[in-house]
Amino acid sequence: MTDLKGKVAIITGAASGIGLAGVETFVAAGAQVIAGDVQDEKGKALETRFGPDKVRFTHCDVTDMGQLEALMQSAVDAFGGLDILWNNAGHGGTPTSVEELDLDGFDATMNLLLKQVFAGTKFAIPHMKARGKGSVINTSSISAVCAGYAPITYSVAKKGVAHFSKLAAAELAKYQIRVNAILPGFIATSIFGASLGLSREVADQMAEMVSQAGGSMQPIGRVGRGSDIAEMAAFLASDAASFITGGEFLVDGGMTVGPPHSWNEQVASPLLDAMGISPEQAEQMRLAMAAQS
Repeated sequence: MTDLKGKVAIITGAASGIGLAGVETFVAAGAQVIAGDVQDEKGKALETRFGPDKVRFTHCDVTDMGQLEALMQSAVDAFGGLDILWNNAGHGGTPTSVEELDLDGFDATMNLLLKQVFAGTKFAIPHMKARGKGSVINTSSISAVCAGYAPITYSVAKKGVAHFSKLAAAELAKYQIRVNAILPGFIATSIFGASLGLSREVADQMAEMVSQAGGSMQPIGRVGRGSDIAEMAAFLASDAASFITGGEFLVDGGMTVGPPHSWNEQVASPLLDAMGISPEQAEQMRLAMAAQS
């Protein structure tokens, strides 16, 4: 298991989904965690579950700069310092296309998904400098590298998160502060339902439906779990990753390796399909060519 003993971490969006898995994984690895979120009931339940010596919940709307800066200070007040920041809070944002772009929704999405990553990192720097080193982890998305996985505003924001991580890594290396981005694939969380305007309870139920039905979408054969992302984050936060900074880490079950026909023999190649050649005919042709070689 990754060793985070003696380290203090802040995780935003910590009350559900990937962030909740992060709290569970980091505590299991020995870290003390400040859990930031706007979901007060779920956040306080975390503190009760793990005990205040391991987890403290702090209400934090990451688009409120005062609350975000106070969140960083809360790590010092509660546990004596700050070693790890995981900028994870997010939402699906505005679903509009370029042509129908909701400009107010655009600004709100960028504030939530991109500005808060800049600001959270800025507010964490003095505390990490005081410790002599630190690790910042930012949640991006596979939509940062491929079209078709999320609305355009969300995707552009997540591309910004990934590139910010590289540029910030260059700036902060002199302080021994490492910055990396994780690009999750199809993870069964409530973000899908929440993006549709569903209640938290219904969105949580939808996440379970996604978990059961979405495995065929990726080569690995199952939907991603929050713990898949949390384990990567814990590694990047640990001293075992002390030589890793400026990285963009796909954790997507192979979803971005190529189109479905590249890994699923039951799916026809678009090129062969356009030529009127079925998968069965293509296999017969392959076997015939193999026999001649």
